[in-house]
Amino acid sequence: MKLLVVEDEAKTREYLRKGLTEAGFVVDTAANGLDGRHLAMTEQFDLIVMDIMLPDLDGWRLLASLREGGNATPVLFLTARDSVSDRVQGLESGADDYLVKPFAFSELLARVRNILRRGLAPLSGNQLSVGDLTLDISRRSARRGDADIQLTTKEFTLLELFVRRQGEVLPRSLIASQVWDMNFDSDTNVIDVAVRRLRMKVDDGHEIKLIQTVRGMGYRLDVRNELH
Repeated sequence: MKLLVVEDEAKTREYLRKGLTEAGFVVDTAANGLDGRHLAMTEQFDLIVMDIMLPDLDGWRLLASLREGGNATPVLFLTARDSVSDRVQGLESGADDYLVKPFAFSELLARVRNILRRGLAPLSGNQLSVGDLTLDISRRSARRGDADIQLTTKEFTLLELFVRRQGEVLPRSLIASQVWDMNFDSDTNVIDVAVRRLRMKVDDGHEIKLIQTVRGMGYRLDVRNELH
């Protein structure tokens, strides 16, 4: 999952980038409202975490500009403005959540995951399931049947992307941008090698192969058409 953090204070911005990256997200950052708007309108993000008091374009106007431009990416305001009127204005202006600084990172992470869970199925609590494959999002763990699957952080992020978009053919360019935060032309072999390693961990020893190659298009995870 790919997040955008728009925060002008460098120390806080780096703290958020590092923490969210360690939690398994791909994170882009912007230091002002105009740069944040440009990134939000030109790239695809699953969630935007933004301050309100931003240089060039404050959070209120940034959110309004995104919505007017047809961008419906969920937004979480993270701000020192703590009055009730500010919170109400934030939520009524179209933000999906509002968290006041100073904040506990664990609470921010819980709110981020809560927003990302909305509307996604199949979902039970913190778990995603496809067939006999289960991901525990909060624990960053995976199981197939009764067996645990040991995954690196990138492998888990890749598998989570497949599971959340099960049945969809995901082109290598999309996988590269969502998991590695890089352009398709940077190193296409990285994607193929990573998928091959993930497939060995997820599918080896199982009759049903979940991760499938769609020739000339990309990869998908599905329980249909699984037998080769």
